[in-house]
Amino acid sequence: MPSHSVDALSRSLKKGELAPVYYLYGPEDVLKSEALNALLDCALEPALRDFNLDQRPVTQLDPEQIHALCNTLPMMTERRVVVLREVEAWRRKSKGKAEFLRYLDHPSPSTVVALVQGSADETEDKELSRSAYTVRFDPLPPDRAEKWVLRRAGQLGLAFEPEAARHLVRAVDSDLSTLESELAKLSSLTDEQPLSAQRVGELVGVRHGETLWDWRDAILGHEPALALRLGTAVLAQPGSSGVKLVSQLGTALIGIGIARTHYDEGMRGRALEEAIFRMLMKNRPQGLLGYRDEASRWARWAPRWPAPLIRSALRAARDADVALKSTTVSDERGLLTDLVLRIGMMHRAERSETRLEAGV
Repeated sequence: MPSHSVDALSRSLKKGELAPVYYLYGPEDVLKSEALNALLDCALEPALRDFNLDQRPVTQLDPEQIHALCNTLPMMTERRVVVLREVEAWRRKSKGKAEFLRYLDHPSPSTVVALVQGSADETEDKELSRSAYTVRFDPLPPDRAEKWVLRRAGQLGLAFEPEAARHLVRAVDSDLSTLESELAKLSSLTDEQPLSAQRVGELVGVRHGETLWDWRDAILGHEPALALRLGTAVLAQPGSSGVKLVSQLGTALIGIGIARTHYDEGMRGRALEEAIFRMLMKNRPQGLLGYRDEASRWARWAPRWPAPLIRSALRAARDADVALKSTTVSDERGLLTDLVLRIGMMHRAERSETRLEAGV
């Protein structure tokens, strides 16, 4: 069965449409858990929920138990739900999986089965997805993570200024489990006023304007002095590393390279932004800010990044990445400093050459 989007699953559940078997997999466990809760709310009557819900890891079930769970009749209602967890353990040929595959051929009309795969294994199980309503759960892009933060904060009784939600997402790189943890901490505060970006920065330990994205943007905006100052602060943050910073920079340089190609072909303004946005929507790369936001940035930076400068900067980023992964080189801070200075010198050299050619 073709894979469905998370949004398609949400829409179908809101309409009360239920499939006999769901297969939920992918790296984002928080969204997976939310989708499962929505499925349970749709399928089960609240008063009889405890009587008609079974949740078991497949590692603890033999074929007979799987058959019994999936075919037991509901109690005083029209359906029951069985949640089978850790289905990644069925990668190995097992009698339990063979039994369930037989069940998939003729599922019970009064049972909804939800197969939940752990995030440690992101690979789709083709045998399970063939006949189940399959949904892959990937990390949210930052713009959607901001909406998730605002929704979850509202459920916790927290009020956020829009920029505060944006800063929180950038500070923890859109990781929903970390965001959920940070929101739980923030909910213990007694602040009655909406949380500002500055206040959130103080509480989570990542000050506003000192995120990985700010460091990246300082380099791409040709502000090496700011990038050097930010590099020290960003490296000191939890979960940060030199390799992670260089990877983000390299991704953006490739994007600007694509933008520059369109720019050299004569595209300007809104047309340039739209061309970049369409490219992002087609390829859907991970680890970026919102696609509209990135398209606007890359279009703005493209005139200041001629192709030779982009190629040179990418080589410098590659060299830094190789060095950062070596155990025989200097510290991360020193390597990032060298990278920032190297790109800064490239930019100055390129500007000087352009002025000479123009006779200035």
